[in-house]
Amino acid sequence: MSDQKYAPAPTEPPPSYETTTLPSQQAPVKPPLQRVPLPLDLPFLSSIRDRRIILASASPRRRQLLAQIGLANLAVIPSTVPEAFPKTLSPFEYVLQTATQKAMTVYGSQIDSPDGEPALVIAADTVVVSPGGQILEKPRSEADHIAMLKGLRDSVSHKVYTAVVVMAPLASARDPGYALESTVEETTVKFGTDISDEMILAYVRTREGADKAGGYGIQGIGAILVDKIDGSFDNVVGLPLRPTLALIEKVLRNDEDLVDEFAEVEEE
Repeated sequence: MSDQKYAPAPTEPPPSYETTTLPSQQAPVKPPLQRVPLPLDLPFLSSIRDRRIILASASPRRRQLLAQIGLANLAVIPSTVPEAFPKTLSPFEYVLQTATQKAMTVYGSQIDSPDGEPALVIAADTVVVSPGGQILEKPRSEADHIAMLKGLRDSVSHKVYTAVVVMAPLASARDPGYALESTVEETTVKFGTDISDEMILAYVRTREGADKAGGYGIQGIGAILVDKIDGSFDNVVGLPLRPTLALIEKVLRNDEDLVDEFAEVEEE
C-alpha cells in the first residue's frame, strides 16, 4: 500500500537560485549606476588640473587618494635613487629626508622634459615605527613579515609617520627657481591584543602587506588587525590628504606672492 502523505519526486532539475529570486515575467533589474562626485571646486586646484602634475611614487594608494581630491590625471614617475639614509636618524628626519630626496630627484629630471615643465611634483614616504624606535619598512620575507606583525601585536601601540613634499616651479627669477613645502604627520595605531598567530599567518599569506611599510594595509584586509588609531587614517594609508592639500595651496601661493612682489618693485 502506497503512502499518500508524500508526493512523487519531481523529474525536472531544481531551479537555480538566480531564477527563484526574480519574478517569472520580469527582466533582471540592473544595479543603479554609481554617481561619481564632482571634483573639489577650489581655485588653486582648478588652476593646475589641466597642467602636468607628477606623483613621485609608484604607490597606487597615493594615486587613489589624490584622485579623491580631483587630481586624477597624474604622471607617475617614481624616484630611482636608492633610499639609503641611516636608520639611526629619528623617524621624523628619516621620512622627511627620504621624501625630499624623491621630490628633488624627480623634479630635477623633469624640469627640461620634452613633455613640459611640471606644474607640481608630489612625493611622500611612510614608515612604521615600533615602540622601541625601530623603523619598520617593507618585510623582506614571509618569516620577517610574521615576526613584524607579531611584534606590533604584542606592543602597546606603534607610530606611523608620513612625510609629504610638494614642489612647484616659480614664474619669477628668484633663486632656486622653485617653491618647496613639506610636512610630517604622525598617527598612533594599536593592534588588537586578541589577534592570534593563526590570523597573522593567514593575513601574511594573502600577500596584501608584502609591499607595505610595517607589513599591513589598514585600508584593506589588514583592518582586521587594527583595534584603534589616534590621528589621520589616510596618513596610515600613505598620504595625509588634508595636509597635502594645504601644501599644494601653499607652494602655488608662494609663486603668486613673489610675482606680486616683483610687480610692486617694478612700479616703484
